[in-house]
Order: sequence, then C-alpha cells, then structure tokens
Amino acid sequence: MEKRFMIVLINLRKKDAVTVQKILTEWGCLIKTRLGLHDGVLDQCSDFGSIVLELVGEKDKHVELARKLNLLTGVQAKLIEMEIAG
Repeated sequence: MEKRFMIVLINLRKKDAVTVQKILTEWGCLIKTRLGLHDGVLDQCSDFGSIVLELVGEKDKHVELARKLNLLTGVQAKLIEMEIAG
C-alpha cells in the first residue's frame, strides 16, 4: 500500500494564500488531512507558510494538483510517495 503526501511552501503567504486556498478547495475531495503552518501570531504573522496534505485518490490527479500549485509564482508543491510495508 502506498501513501501520498504533498508539501506546499508559500513564500508570499499574504499575497498568495487566497489563490492557494481556492485551488485546494477545487481539489478538496483528494485531501484527507490538511495542516497549515506559519510563524507568528496576530500582528506579527510571517509572510512564509507551509501546508502538509495527506492525499487520497488517483496519482495522476495528485500530480495535476501539484502542477497547478507550482504555476503560482512563489509557491512550491512537492508530491511525496511512501510505501507502507504490510
């Protein structure tokens, strides 16, 4: 069995977060778990953020999601596949 994850780095979080959110919402049925991280709180938020996604479904759709995110300047998405021994 294989598990797929995606790591998304957003260099300009305040500028790109809305667009990234829109893409993730469009592909929401593929996302089992989502964890968003950024430094700072309240008025001290950083402009860098990262998102960890646990994905379900077909690999070709995961690849397409990564491709769409990588089209955004300042956003990097990387698909990670791990084999579960069983």
